[in-house]
Amino acid sequence: MESNEQPDSTASSYTLCADLDENFKQFQTVFNNCGDIQYRQFELITERRGTFIFLSGLTDIGAIDMDLLKYSIESSLAGKSEGLTEENKAAIHSKLSFTSQTSWSDDFQATVKEILSGELAVLLDGVTQVLLLNIKGLEKRSIEEPATEAVIRGPRDGFQESISTNISLIRRRLKTAQMKLEMFTVGKLSGTDLAIAYLEGIAKENLITEVKERIGRIQIDAILESGYLEELIEDHSLSPFPQVMVTERPDKVVGNLLEGKVAIIIDNTPFVMVVPGAFFQLLQTPEDYYQRYFVASAIRILRFIAVVSSLLLPSLYVALTTYHHEMIPTMLLISIASSRETVPFPAFIEALLMEVAFEGLREAGVRLPRPVGQAVSIVGALVIGQAAVAAGIVSPPLLIIVSMTGIASFLFPSFQLGLAFRLLRFPMMIAAATFGLYGILMLLLLLLLHMLHLQSFGVPYMAPLSPLRAGELKDVIFRANWIKMTKPPKSGGESKPTK
Repeated sequence: MESNEQPDSTASSYTLCADLDENFKQFQTVFNNCGDIQYRQFELITERRGTFIFLSGLTDIGAIDMDLLKYSIESSLAGKSEGLTEENKAAIHSKLSFTSQTSWSDDFQATVKEILSGELAVLLDGVTQVLLLNIKGLEKRSIEEPATEAVIRGPRDGFQESISTNISLIRRRLKTAQMKLEMFTVGKLSGTDLAIAYLEGIAKENLITEVKERIGRIQIDAILESGYLEELIEDHSLSPFPQVMVTERPDKVVGNLLEGKVAIIIDNTPFVMVVPGAFFQLLQTPEDYYQRYFVASAIRILRFIAVVSSLLLPSLYVALTTYHHEMIPTMLLISIASSRETVPFPAFIEALLMEVAFEGLREAGVRLPRPVGQAVSIVGALVIGQAAVAAGIVSPPLLIIVSMTGIASFLFPSFQLGLAFRLLRFPMMIAAATFGLYGILMLLLLLLLHMLHLQSFGVPYMAPLSPLRAGELKDVIFRANWIKMTKPPKSGGESKPTK
């Protein structure tokens, strides 16, 4: 009868010893059924046997020729058949100076982790330690302009999936020893690398401590994208409003670091998080600071108008056409009434159908391949809208309202904040259909109270408007010129533990 028992592959149950065969057997057991783990055995002129262990695809074997590596170790151990001494270690380090980093490990579990991270492990017979060479060679895409945060004037480089590349993009802009980086590993199975960046002396110590404590409390198997971490560390995970700023732009991250905030850089994602997040900063773009201040202020006002329009236009249409006809000018009321003569649905159902169709077309445009998606979203909106009006299912005024709402929703600099307002548009329409303008006002009041209650790492979400900090209003709705904006805002670095 065959046994169904599998070999124990838990790395913590093994230890390194001086017998190469025993070490090799232990590594083979741990990496059982791992087809991407490669082994290369060799023998030195000192008759000392050895084995290379590396992960194909993550280790850049082409960077170091195996024969050169073997010769370097041989020349370091020539005439040395006894155990490895400190002199041998120093010699090997000097011979392998062509690599970026070399280290010795006597911990089996740590060695397994480094191999799976892309390092080359060298096992030698008679040696209880493993030589680790950092020759990681993960394929990565080139640095490109962020697709979600394009600007007319400003840098064209954006973050990518490599944490080391992302850190270098920030370092390129902050050539100061004040910028500190602290490394972490999160995810029991994924072992995702994570770094927090801040400017010493500008970021508050209690904010830095709070960020590190929240990261330290994370207990999860894997972190595959920054969205995992965002939900685990934010103050109010049930709120529709994002409390963490997420960006692909290095210049945006550096600007927030200069204001005393903390950046969280995660491996395998081009999105970097910045904490604490604030509502008004989610409505700002890097280009606001590259244009003349009066031009940037005018665009910001347009952006705030778009925020209000995207939330309220459909619900105002429903409320006015259902309950408050007296508030509509007479000629406009006659035009709306005549256009709705053939529409079989009440204003709420009409608006709901159009909004759902518009959101469906927008989502289809995002998910489909880019050339096809753009055609579907544009042509689909035109054809369906015109066909719906011709069939008498919806009225032309509502089609105009939905189109204006869609355009307004595209003005959000933060995609996450735009999603929140797209979601809130539907309960706002339900309130308008139920109670008219009174329902809209009640829901707006509840929404405002919720936003005033929100905090991000101890900082009020609506700062600096609430609590009011008059000195920081120079960069909220209007942007002052750079002469008056030389000091970082206090709200960027204040923090008190809230979780």
